[in-house]
Amino acid sequence: MIRIVILTGAGISAESGLGTFRDTDGLWSRYDLADVATPEGFARDPALVNRFYNARRANCRAAEPNAAHAALARLQAEWPGAVTLITQNIDDLHQRAGSAGVIHMHGELRHALCAGCGHRWDAPPEIDTATPCPACGATAARPDVVWFGEMPHAMAGIEAALARAQLFVAIGTSGTVYPAAGFVALARAADNIGSDRTK
Repeated sequence: MIRIVILTGAGISAESGLGTFRDTDGLWSRYDLADVATPEGFARDPALVNRFYNARRANCRAAEPNAAHAALARLQAEWPGAVTLITQNIDDLHQRAGSAGVIHMHGELRHALCAGCGHRWDAPPEIDTATPCPACGATAARPDVVWFGEMPHAMAGIEAALARAQLFVAIGTSGTVYPAAGFVALARAADNIGSDRTK
């Protein structure tokens, strides 16, 4: 059976009311990414960064999965072969629609991360600079999202899935930001695309 790898980006959640980043009215047109999406921005003003992501987290909680999320969950449940779902999104709409094993390459707003020890935990509705890490007690909580200059999560697993893919589909992504911009080339280089071979 054909092994499918699907990559989703911010465009898939736009129908649910979540803003995209790069459109003319996207989040980066209203915020300086250096202030809210870099380790340096967090070091300069962690309160600003946490307020920004607290607002994003509230937006995500209020949003509902749309027909595209539901269709992918249905495909994953009904397809007799492997369907690997990778998302660049930091929302949990895929899981709430019923998808399993979603790879969040840019992290998840529903988790917090200790900037001190690296421990991850379920985020409270709001994170601030006084939120203690349950593992080490440090007050260095940040959202568990990948910022510019940081390595995306699960790249080894993503590359392995792409190497086995026989069908690669990208939905709702500009395809311009690396490493995701290179996923088509990685899948094509595996020489499985369109084949019915099994490995």
